[in-house]
Amino acid sequence: MAISDVNPFEAPPAGDNMFARITDNVTRIAETATPPRAWYIAFGFAQLLLLMFLGSLGYVIWNGIGAWGNMMPVAWGFPIVNFVFWIGIGHAGTLISAVLFLFRQNWRTAINRFAEAMTIFAVVCAGIFPGMHIGRPWLPYYMFPIPNQMDMWPQFRSPLEWDVFAVSTYATVSILFWYMGMIPDFATFRDRATTTVRRVAYGIVAMGWRGSSRQWHVYERAYLILAALATPLVLSVHSVVSFDFATAQLPGWHTTIFPPYFVAGAIFGGFAMVVTLAVPARQFFGLKRIITIRHLELMNKVIMATGLIVGYAYGMEFFVAWYSGNKYEVFTFVNRAFGPYGWAYWTMISCNVLFPQLHWFPQVRRNPWATLIIGLIVNVGMWFERFVIICTSLSRDFLPSSWGYFVPTPVDLMTLGGSFGLFFTLFLLFCRYLPMVAMSEVKAFSPAGLAHGDH
Repeated sequence: MAISDVNPFEAPPAGDNMFARITDNVTRIAETATPPRAWYIAFGFAQLLLLMFLGSLGYVIWNGIGAWGNMMPVAWGFPIVNFVFWIGIGHAGTLISAVLFLFRQNWRTAINRFAEAMTIFAVVCAGIFPGMHIGRPWLPYYMFPIPNQMDMWPQFRSPLEWDVFAVSTYATVSILFWYMGMIPDFATFRDRATTTVRRVAYGIVAMGWRGSSRQWHVYERAYLILAALATPLVLSVHSVVSFDFATAQLPGWHTTIFPPYFVAGAIFGGFAMVVTLAVPARQFFGLKRIITIRHLELMNKVIMATGLIVGYAYGMEFFVAWYSGNKYEVFTFVNRAFGPYGWAYWTMISCNVLFPQLHWFPQVRRNPWATLIIGLIVNVGMWFERFVIICTSLSRDFLPSSWGYFVPTPVDLMTLGGSFGLFFTLFLLFCRYLPMVAMSEVKAFSPAGLAHGDH
């Protein structure tokens, strides 16, 4: 059957079973003995990056965090930049799954599953960096309120400690929400399994699902409760991350705009990563009938809207600095744009404010490859946003005698690039062995599903 950009839910051929087509289209990715060659190429490249990541972390553990470019006054260098970047990437999954579910936006059904997976894998990547940055990564349990041999307890007044609880809660709820949504699809994989090992493995995670009316009733109620629990996390997690900066007295950080600014930026960057993953997935796994041009267009509209919010926040930072009359704040923002890191600032503005405006043109936002390129550009811009916030403010504080210029080392660059290897390794394994698309939800909101009351 040819895969095209037509809507599979419109005028199916006579005798064609629409639900069977959806099931076959999704399950064949995991059931085929040999995935597409593109999967092997991507997985091999991800493995090389992962080896580089593990090697760079091992080097840092052996030699200390001085192997990174962290210095005084820029004590927070690439590790915290990468941490905030990866936490932001994970925001779109919860937004697509929980918030759009509560608002009954049915277009989410084709993309929510791998957006949820992206969230979990991004949080895994994010959690590594603060653990390494503490200098003694073999003692991470000091950050949790549990008895230990030193009788040390966390400083609960520290925003860094708030991060531990916010991120761990976010990861826990996201995993539960992700797993709960996959239970009906696991049962489909179980029933179609051709080997005993696959049948037993999928049967265990399907938890005895048989699709009875009672099971569906309990499932939908539990899914709704988890969605309601996950929705506040969209606002809370990155707000807490922004408190790492906003509660400091450092010029450029001590501002109340950071919580909404960080949340909008996280949604902006998260959706950019979703479209970056969705375009190759629909191309190489034959999902063009499920992830249609309409889905890409709607995501691009969200990117454009949140990009405008982020651009507004950039402008308001300068206005607030000027309106405050605080000469240190004014200097900080002028220094960002025209100081030693001006190249990074204008890279951020170009990627996050200018390029997303191309989505005003329908021929751009409906073009998959233009969507992919702009998504990649936005991801670059969002990383530079975190770099600008952290490094420009720290490098020039109140005392000119303590000023410095942060220069990343090769180990910094290897750690950054290698973290993408971990992310893409996990994502490609997910694509290969788990349902990439929520089959039960796509079927429920197809015209046939609506006609039968399966929603």
